[in-house]
Amino acid sequence: MNKSESITELNKALANFHKEVKQPMKDANNPFFKSKYVPLENVVEAIDDVAPKFGLTYSQYPVTTDDGKVGIATVLLHESGEFIEYPPATTKPDKNTPQGVGSALTYMRRYSLSAVFGITSDQDDDGNEASGKRNNQNSQRQNYKQNNAPKMASSQTIGTLKQQIINITNLMKEYGKANSQQEVEEKFGVNGYNLTEEAATQIIQTIIATAKKYNGGNQ
Repeated sequence: MNKSESITELNKALANFHKEVKQPMKDANNPFFKSKYVPLENVVEAIDDVAPKFGLTYSQYPVTTDDGKVGIATVLLHESGEFIEYPPATTKPDKNTPQGVGSALTYMRRYSLSAVFGITSDQDDDGNEASGKRNNQNSQRQNYKQNNAPKMASSQTIGTLKQQIINITNLMKEYGKANSQQEVEEKFGVNGYNLTEEAATQIIQTIIATAKKYNGGNQ
């Protein structure tokens, strides 16, 4: 992760953003999991309604990898000139077609923006064409019921968790509540990233709630 020499003003602005942003409605349907998620346009609207007030903006650009993956790189910018450039979030398209690649890029754009700005955008993986693994979701869900085994966290969920750890680490450092990312991971019970989906989701929710408390001045 690249960043400017100082991100003090950016972190302050991001803290103020978290105080005022309204979590968008989950009004798009995931046909595989019969759940709802926040479509990209709602994520963008929630961010754009508040971010400019605090001098925040962002830039995203597509990337490709040698092994056929596509993805989105996101740069968080502040009017002071401070910035954080996050590692690209990548996935392999279900089909090597314009529609398949476009679906994957749309999903990764929404996923990246949600992670960077702390938007709770989905309950389960809704990028139906973003990865070939999703073609077998119905059978996987049936196998889960039959085996009664815990579902391991998806790579997208773990990616979101890692980004939230980075965000809360920066915030806690700003308030003098932590000295290192390892210290923050221990605080939230992250002793490794081989987690179940339920455990990872609960930790993400706890981190978001903690960030809101800091931003609200309760800690």
